[in-house]
Amino acid sequence: MYNSFNVINMKSTVKYMGLGLVAVMGLSACSDNFLDDKKNYDNVTSEIYNYETGVMTRLNQVYYMCLPDVNRSEDWRNPSVGTKDDFSGSTEEYSGLTSFTNPTIELTSDGSNQVGDYIEGTKTNIQESVYGRIRDINDLIAGVEGGTCSDAVKAKALGQAHFFRAWCYYLLFRRYGGVPVVTEVQNPVEGVHNERRTAKYVKDYILSELDQAAKMLAPYTMNGGWDASDFGRVTTGTALALKGRVLLLWASPLFNRANDVSRWENAYETMKAEKDSIDACGYSLYQTGSNVNGSDFAMQFLQPAQNPEAVFVTLYNTSATGEGGGLGDADKNSSWERWVRPKNTTGSGLNASAMIVDEFPMADGKIPAGTGTYTKLETSSESYDKSVPFVSRDPRFYRTFAFPGFRWAYNGTGASKVNNLYPDDGANYTLWNYCWFTTVSGRDDIESSDNYFSDGLLNEGKSGVYVRKRSDDYDINKSPLYSFIATNSNGGFAHSGQQYMEIRYAEVILNLAEAACGAGHLDEAVKYLQMIRARAGYTAADNYGLQANLTSDQATCMSAILYERQIEFAYEGKRYEDMHRWLLFDGGAYFDQIPGAPASWKLTGWGGNTCTWLGVKPLNGQRRENMVFRVSNDFSNGLGGITAASDPLKDVERPAGVDLRQPLASQLSTLAAWYKAHLVRKTQKGDGYDSAHQPYYVHYYPTYYLLGFPKKATDDAKGLAQTIGWKDGTTGAEGTFDPLAE
Repeated sequence: MYNSFNVINMKSTVKYMGLGLVAVMGLSACSDNFLDDKKNYDNVTSEIYNYETGVMTRLNQVYYMCLPDVNRSEDWRNPSVGTKDDFSGSTEEYSGLTSFTNPTIELTSDGSNQVGDYIEGTKTNIQESVYGRIRDINDLIAGVEGGTCSDAVKAKALGQAHFFRAWCYYLLFRRYGGVPVVTEVQNPVEGVHNERRTAKYVKDYILSELDQAAKMLAPYTMNGGWDASDFGRVTTGTALALKGRVLLLWASPLFNRANDVSRWENAYETMKAEKDSIDACGYSLYQTGSNVNGSDFAMQFLQPAQNPEAVFVTLYNTSATGEGGGLGDADKNSSWERWVRPKNTTGSGLNASAMIVDEFPMADGKIPAGTGTYTKLETSSESYDKSVPFVSRDPRFYRTFAFPGFRWAYNGTGASKVNNLYPDDGANYTLWNYCWFTTVSGRDDIESSDNYFSDGLLNEGKSGVYVRKRSDDYDINKSPLYSFIATNSNGGFAHSGQQYMEIRYAEVILNLAEAACGAGHLDEAVKYLQMIRARAGYTAADNYGLQANLTSDQATCMSAILYERQIEFAYEGKRYEDMHRWLLFDGGAYFDQIPGAPASWKLTGWGGNTCTWLGVKPLNGQRRENMVFRVSNDFSNGLGGITAASDPLKDVERPAGVDLRQPLASQLSTLAAWYKAHLVRKTQKGDGYDSAHQPYYVHYYPTYYLLGFPKKATDDAKGLAQTIGWKDGTTGAEGTFDPLAE
């Protein structure tokens, strides 16, 4: 599971130094302007580009710096990967107010509530600097073009380098619109700075880079992809998939306020024409033909090597720190498994909000009645009982969430804990995290955290619903991608080699569905929706759980696509981007409130409000709450003490854990009956309250759709124009740059 291009091996690095890669002695800058730092940080000589091994070493370094990292929260370098960062935490997936949703603060370019830095990074460290990475890629491209390697070596290296340059600019574009574009290693000229380009210029530049990457890599990757030893490298398909994402972003309301249909048509025609090229690289939906309760959906995240779903992927391995004497060995492990597993299995645990649990489809594919979120979508004919929310749901539901009474097996035995009634046997582990309270007032108070969880979780427990998505479930994968060490200080799952897919093939299909819908090709859009639903487990007999009018009502069809994306990509870091580009926090109705906003910012397409047009309830003005399943008042009044022995249900026989390998109906019925006899669903504080116990509600300001630069960026890059609606942190002047201008 180790790939040398992912994390550079020290032995290889030492070997290649003799080819011109001189040891890095320091990472100093030659000026204070992060956009104008021209120093050769890596002390690379041109000689290295005359050897294939030297070229590949430099390229591997770019992979190391640029690949998304599941171990980091969203920042200038990384997209959100589904953890509770400021972005995923601003969606329905998690409760708890973030800097973007807190109604008591408004982010500014300066001061205590300063907007995050997604433009500069640490300008004196090439690995921690946005334009430092770009500078390194520019150096690589210039060096390879000027080197004496074969045309084949050059094409392979340059194709990958052009992709990563596009990737770097895409991460900036989606946050800021127009940004400076630097395409070469420049000579140091004091006082010269790079101007912000228009959004259209940056978009066109990204697309041109991706076209170049796709063309160069085509001879080597359009015959099924790279050889197994190079799996994980970007391909023609990777470049075209990112291109589709960029075209979709450009057509979406964030950048397309008047709903110029030509943008949708261009996105659709381009994506449709290029899908065959993506497929030729070996990509497809992961399907085995023996899908059991969404097992195919789960197994796509658990492939040990070549994975047809993995269009843009970061690879990890199980090596412990120091093994092999390598650089950054710890970075080779994925933290996701440790994050999601319960504490009594040596994990940390992630909570899902009650909102997202309640919004998942029922078994018939329709949204549960009573959610009020998607008003144009048909509600399920199946009744939804919130007291037992796991009954009769979409197959993906059971692979996304874990509830008390569900098996969640793993290959190992956890560290023994004091007061742990059930020392965990991994192969037979069942999550039991119901809770009790120590006082009546705590039991009946939504804000109370005076609860204790069963099975030794106690006050280290999490609420009634865990995030299970992307977990390496031993029941379906008998060759785990982790090396379980119960006594490891970072948890038994710390050494995980699970892949992280930034773009998977399902996104290629749903991007095409959305573009088709926006262009008015509703039959095509529904066809692609059906493909995703089929993999989830729905059949043609019931139209894959889709309502009949999707082929005749564009707004409803688009709403269904966005709903499908919300479910399919839950906890993969994609929901915020969908809400962001579709303006789903407020419908985009308040751009005229931004100081200095030109008339072109007003949303004139979609009836002036995307939420109204789609029939989607804006997230602004709502709360995300948590839920727990507490002991019923029939058992010690729902009260107990602070030890495992005080569990009011300690002597009550539990049903067998729900086994997702077996038919679910009778198992879920049995568990539901046990819940109704012993447990009560209790709403637990999610988004917080003020000192007077008045609830806070989500508030996302319209300026957040296109961010301004923090003070340190405008201090360091003199002359960098600030975004309209944001003040220059250095001068205090109102921003003048229009990030939507073409």
